[in-house]
Amino acid sequence: MRICNLSSGSDGNLTYLECEKTKILIDDGLSSKETIKRLCLLGVSPIDIDAVLVTHEHSDHIKGIDNLCSKYNIPVYVHEDGFFPLQNKLTKNIKLIPFKDNGFEVGNIGVQSFAVPHDVKRCTGYSFYENQKKISIVTDLGHTTNEIIKNLAGSTLVYLEANHDVQTLLDNPRYPFPLKQRILGDNGHLSNEVSAQTIYELLKSGIRQVVLSHLSTENNSPTLAYESVKHLLEEHGVIEGTHIKIDVATILPGAIFKL
Repeated sequence: MRICNLSSGSDGNLTYLECEKTKILIDDGLSSKETIKRLCLLGVSPIDIDAVLVTHEHSDHIKGIDNLCSKYNIPVYVHEDGFFPLQNKLTKNIKLIPFKDNGFEVGNIGVQSFAVPHDVKRCTGYSFYENQKKISIVTDLGHTTNEIIKNLAGSTLVYLEANHDVQTLLDNPRYPFPLKQRILGDNGHLSNEVSAQTIYELLKSGIRQVVLSHLSTENNSPTLAYESVKHLLEEHGVIEGTHIKIDVATILPGAIFKL
């Protein structure tokens, strides 16, 4: 498998994943023009995309789906509980394929979905399998659970939310108090601290590569997220670069991982 996050954060989320015969996108929160531009950086044409898998219907995850998927006849997979919320946001004739959390395949890629707590009817985390390799993506969640940790266990690579620095968020004068409450709530977003705690738990299952994802442009930064998580792990005796490797996804195309 080859995976590359092409954009991450509140300005738009887009991840590309491929194996030998299958190419998929996880979310498409950029304009179709920008999506195509970023796929071209990988040598990929939109006509090659076999499917888009949606986490949930917030605009930073689905902005480009209408135009891209209608123009290139790309099917969109969405959990059955999120089917109608997504359908209500789309305006064009797109093939929506509902699924349950019992595992399915898109071409040669195995997919296992699982629920994550966010302020929508259904937000979905994903694990992808090919040739005994496993990649997981989990963002837009207010807290982690034993079930989420169980689903992430055994992954070679995990894209994990590190949305905000709590103090930066609290001190932000542009965010009204109800919005701060939403972000900090159980159905909001993971802080750097909680992300670090989750990574520490995941180490027990052998995970050695994490990409911090869905950073807030106002309440976090790549440097702050990385340094905060690194420091918090060091308090548990975990050394970045030795026990685990940490990368950070941003609004710009990121590292290409080959498994």
